[in-house]
Amino acid sequence: MKKMIRFLCLALVLAMLPLAALADRAYLIDSDSRKLTEAELWEWDRESLSFMFNEIFARHGFTFDAGGKFYNWFNSQPWYQAIAKVSRQEAYNKTTSLEWDNYHTIKKVIADMEAAGHPYRKSGNSKLKSWTDFQPAGSWSLTGFQPITLKSGQSLAVYSAPSVNSWRAANGKASVSTNGSVWAAGWDGSWLQVFYEVNNGGLRVGYVNGSDIKGKVDFKQALYFSYEQEKITADCTLTDDPLRNQTSIATLPAGRAVTYLSTAINQNGKVWDYVETTVNGKTVRGYIPSGCLTVPADILPDLDEYYGGDK
Repeated sequence: MKKMIRFLCLALVLAMLPLAALADRAYLIDSDSRKLTEAELWEWDRESLSFMFNEIFARHGFTFDAGGKFYNWFNSQPWYQAIAKVSRQEAYNKTTSLEWDNYHTIKKVIADMEAAGHPYRKSGNSKLKSWTDFQPAGSWSLTGFQPITLKSGQSLAVYSAPSVNSWRAANGKASVSTNGSVWAAGWDGSWLQVFYEVNNGGLRVGYVNGSDIKGKVDFKQALYFSYEQEKITADCTLTDDPLRNQTSIATLPAGRAVTYLSTAINQNGKVWDYVETTVNGKTVRGYIPSGCLTVPADILPDLDEYYGGDK
């Protein structure tokens, strides 16, 4: 009980701290109020431009697929207001002529960067600007998750992936008590992705089988991951706790093939790539630090055909 109270108090305090700064939050780039130049865009890594591209439409209520990195990022921004009933075309129709011009500039620079081999995501001591430099305002936890209420008195088995045959932490005994705080990101099939506090003070991300949950679960969000086959570029540690202790599940060597699922940011502004692999013959999902993976380039929609090349 003391641990649960401490955790709830910590959540409340940390969630309240950034409120004073919310008014100071701005977009990655002010593409709604001035014409962007190609020169300034080249000061960023290429991935950041894909966020700027989507930022144009996020301002008009465009709803991103849950589980994806754009969903994780924009839902952590205080200015973002997703409008569920707004279609893609309606969101695009709301763009101004200025935003449309900036859309074309960003799109061109992305193509030029790709041809020139410009870094997709900055690493090391690079002087490039990046979206990864901006901590999500008000996000003390892990982007993409939100608190949920489950019927108390349950102890639910937790697996690292949505399968009873997947790897399970705590020597195969990982479980979450519904008497404590539980955060959820969404459903992967019939499995709910959650994170919660564990006995050593750390946190764990995993999956609960929906058929094990008693009572109503007032949470319908489905998850949409990338499922891109990529390779580890440098030895790194796989963890199910990207928030506090970064407890190791396994070391993934350079050259190892993994399935890239998504990207998220923790409360310290650290970027993590969410991947699926196998450990000792069992499927496991976990987080690796940014810079350890050949992250797939973003596929951006071509709106010229929709607009006939003009806004």
